[in-house]
Amino acid sequence: MAKSNLLKTQDVTFLELIGNGKKYRVPSFQRDYAWEEEQWEDLWNDIQELLGAADSFHYMGALVVEAASDRAFQIIDGQQRIATLSVLALAVIDRLQQLPGDAATQAANAERASELRKRFIGEKDPASLLQSSKLFLNDTDDGFYQDYLVQLRTPSNPRGLPKSNRTLWACFGWFQKRLLDSGLEGEALARLLSDTVARQLLFILITVEDDISAYTVFETLNARGLELSSTDLLKNFLFSRVPVRSDLDALQRRWRQMIGKVKHERFPEFLRYHLLCRYPQIRKQRLFKKVREEVKTSVDVFALMDALEQRADLFAAMDDTAHEFWLDRPAAKTYVRDLRLFGVRQHMPLVFAAWEKLSADDFTRVLKLLCVLSVRYTVIGSLNTNELEPVYHRAAKALLDGAIRSPAEVFAQLRSVYVDDEKFVRDFAHKEMDTTRRKKVVKYLLCELESDASGTHYDCESDPATIEHILPENPSAQWDESFNPDRQKDFIYRLGNLVLLEASINRQCQNGSFENKQSLLEQSRYASAKALGQADQADWSPATLALRQDRMARRAAHVWRAGFE
Repeated sequence: MAKSNLLKTQDVTFLELIGNGKKYRVPSFQRDYAWEEEQWEDLWNDIQELLGAADSFHYMGALVVEAASDRAFQIIDGQQRIATLSVLALAVIDRLQQLPGDAATQAANAERASELRKRFIGEKDPASLLQSSKLFLNDTDDGFYQDYLVQLRTPSNPRGLPKSNRTLWACFGWFQKRLLDSGLEGEALARLLSDTVARQLLFILITVEDDISAYTVFETLNARGLELSSTDLLKNFLFSRVPVRSDLDALQRRWRQMIGKVKHERFPEFLRYHLLCRYPQIRKQRLFKKVREEVKTSVDVFALMDALEQRADLFAAMDDTAHEFWLDRPAAKTYVRDLRLFGVRQHMPLVFAAWEKLSADDFTRVLKLLCVLSVRYTVIGSLNTNELEPVYHRAAKALLDGAIRSPAEVFAQLRSVYVDDEKFVRDFAHKEMDTTRRKKVVKYLLCELESDASGTHYDCESDPATIEHILPENPSAQWDESFNPDRQKDFIYRLGNLVLLEASINRQCQNGSFENKQSLLEQSRYASAKALGQADQADWSPATLALRQDRMARRAAHVWRAGFE
C-alpha cells in the first residue's frame, strides 16, 4: 500500500468493516479480552433500541487499525468491541442451528446460519473442513476463540480456562440466553445480525500507516477524552522486538509485575520521566518515536526493562506515603505527601537520580528542596511548569553522571527556577486561593505559617483546624461599609483574609461583624487567630487585610527557604 497520509478516517458499518474478505488481528501481547456483563448489557440494549427502527444508527466509537494490505489489518484499539460483536454473531449462528421445526424450517435456518457465518465469521476450509476466521485475537485468547467459539465447540472444563477465555465463554452464554429470551426465530433472528447489527452499528474507522502514526493518533484521541491506551501500543512494540518464545514468556511475567506497580494508565508517564533522566525535552507525542530509536533488539528491550524495574517502586511510592519504601526513611514521608498535594510531577527524573546517587538523609533534603521550590514557583508564583522539565533534567543527568554529588550542588542546578525572596514576598502578598477547590493546599500553607509563628508543629493532614474567612464568603450588609460590595469577591479568598480556627469557634463566627469575631478569635489556641483577636484595631478593611498578608508573606519567605542561598 502506498503510504501518503498519517491516517484515513471514515464512517463504516459493521458489515463494511468485516466484509469483502478483510481480516483483523489483535497484536500478540495486547491486553486480554476483558468486557463483562455491564458492557454486554449496554451493547444489547443499544441493539434492542435499533430493532424496528431501520433509519436509526448507533455509533460504536473509534476503531484504530494499522493496514498491512488492503484486506489485512492489525487492531490497535477496538478489539473488545470487535471480539464481542463476533461472539454475538456466533451466538446467533448457534441459535439458528438449534431452533426446532420441520425439515424445511431446519434446512432454511441451517442455510441462514451458513450464510451469516461466511459473512461475519469466516468460511470453511475445503481441506480440513474447519471453520476459518476473519478475526484473530491475542496470544492468550486466540486459541480458545478459534478452537472452541468459532467451531461452536463446548470446552470440557470451562473453570480450568484462563480468566479471559472464561470471560469469552461467559459472553457467548450471556448472548445465547438473551437470544433465547427474545423469542426471535428464523428470518427475524437472522435479520437481527444481518440488518440491525451489520448495518445500523457505525464505527469511526481510523486507518494509520505505521506504529508511530498510531501512537500520534492515540495521543490526539486521548486529548479528546476517548478511552484509548498508548501503553498497549508501547508494549506491543517492545514485545515485537523479542523473537524467542521463552524470552517472550519471561518478558510477559516481568511486564505484569512492573505494570502492577506503576499502573497501566500511567506507564507512558513513568517511561517518559525515566527517559528524561538522560534525554532533554521528550514530549509526550514523541515518546514512541524515542523508544523506537533506542530499542532495536531483544537485548535493548531487556536492558530497558532492567532499568524500569529499578525505578518502578519509587515511582509508585511517590504517590503513596504508606508505601514500604518509606519505612526506613520516615522523614521523607511528609515531603512526599506535600509534593503530591501540590500536584507537581516534573521533578520525577531528579527524584530517581537523587534516590540512586545520594544518601538517605541527602535524598530527604532534596525532597524538602523540591517542596520549597514548588511552593515558591508553582503554588504561589503560578509560573509556567513547562519551564521546570529541562531544569530538572539537567540536575538529574548531572547527578547520574557524577558531575554533582550533594543537595547544595543540586540547588545550584535549580537556582534558575528558585523564585527569589523579593518576588516571592510580592507574589504571596497578593495571593488569593479558592478554599473550595484548593482547601487542602490553603490549610497546608496556614499550618506551616502557624507552626513557625507559635513554635508548635501543626500538621495540615491531622490537625482538626478549620479555615475561617474573616470577611465571610457570604457577607451580610454590615460588611458593605468596610468592603465595597462590588469588590468584596476580590478579598474573600486573599490569604490575609484566612486564619486557622477551631470548628466550634468557627461556627460561632458565621457572618458576624469583625468586632464580634475578635472576641471569639481571642479564645483560640492558634497563635495567629489569638493575635488577630487581641489586635488593637477596630475594623477589618482592605488596608488591614493587606497589612496582615504582607506580614504573612515575609514570614513565608522564612518558612519556605532552600537553606543553600
